[in-house]
Amino acid sequence: MGAGAWGTSLAIHLARNTSVTLWARDASHLSGMKKSRSNPKYLGDFKFPDLLSLNDNFKDAVLNCDFILSAIPTAGFRNVLKNLKNIGSDSPILWANKGLEVSSAKLPFEVINDEFPSSKNDFRSWGVLSGPSFAAELIRGLPTAVTIATNDGEFSKKIAPLFHHNNMRSYISSDIAGVCVGGALKNVIAIAAGISDGMGFGNNARAALITRGLSEIKRFGLKIGSKPETFTGLSGMGDLVLTCTGEYSRNREVGLRLAKGESLKSILDGLGHVAEGVYTAKEVSKRASLHNIDMPITHEINNILFQEKPAKEAVLDLIQRPITQE
Repeated sequence: MGAGAWGTSLAIHLARNTSVTLWARDASHLSGMKKSRSNPKYLGDFKFPDLLSLNDNFKDAVLNCDFILSAIPTAGFRNVLKNLKNIGSDSPILWANKGLEVSSAKLPFEVINDEFPSSKNDFRSWGVLSGPSFAAELIRGLPTAVTIATNDGEFSKKIAPLFHHNNMRSYISSDIAGVCVGGALKNVIAIAAGISDGMGFGNNARAALITRGLSEIKRFGLKIGSKPETFTGLSGMGDLVLTCTGEYSRNREVGLRLAKGESLKSILDGLGHVAEGVYTAKEVSKRASLHNIDMPITHEINNILFQEKPAKEAVLDLIQRPITQE
C-alpha cells in the first residue's frame, strides 16, 4: 500500500521472488504506472517485474493476501487501518512508514494499538520494517540491510525471507517500539545536520549532532519501553547516520534549504516527497516536554521550524548550554 518511492521500491524488490499487488489511491498515477510498467513520478524508469500487479481498488488489493505492507505516510496510517477494519481484513500488517501522527504525537505502533487493541480472541500479527535504506539505492541493486520487528516470532520467520534476497539483508527483532522510535526521530536530527552543513559548520559539528542526537533518541525510546541495544543497531545508529549524511535524505535537504534562508512552506511545496521530520519535530518536542525528557536539539529544531527562531541563534543556544555529564 502506497506507491511513493519507498513503497514502489519495496514492491519491486518483493516481486522479484513472489507475487505482489501494489495499491495506490491516485487512479491517474496508477494508470500511468500500468502503461509504463514503472513509476517515473517517484522512482525513474526502473521496470516492474512480471510478478508485480497494480490495483487502485482498496478492497480487491488487500483481501486474501498473505500480509499487508504499508508504505503510506504516517499522517494517513490511521485511516488505512480504519479502512482495513471496515472491509473485515484480518491479514498481518507490516509498516514501513516513519514518524509521529500529527496532533496525537503517537508512533505507528501506538496508532495500530488504538485501532486493533490486542485481545486473546483477536490477536493480529504486526510489525515494522526500518533501517538505513534509500529507495534510490535499493532499486539500483545496491546492498541494503533492514530490521523487521514484530509482535509474533512466527510472523517474523515467515516474512523475513521474503525480503532477504538479492541485494537486501534482513534482521529480526521483537522491539517494535525501539525500531519505530529510531526510524521517526532520526529525521529530526537529519534536519539539524542539514542546517549545520548548510551553514558551513563542518564535520566536527555534524559528528557532534549525530552523537548527541542519538542520545536524545535513546532517552525518548527508553521512556516508552524500548530496548537500549536497538539504538546501536540498523534502525537506530544505522538509519541516523545515513539520513544525516546521505545525498538522498529529504529531511537533510530541508535543513540545507532552511540554512539558505528559504521559507518552510516554499521548501515543502517544492520537495515533491514527504519529509516526515518536519511534523515529527513538533510532536516529539510536545511529547518530550510533557514527559520531562531532555531533548535540546529536537526542541531547537522545533523552534526553527515553527517559532521562526533564526538558525544561528538556535546553534548558539545549543553550544552555550551548561556543562553536563555525557
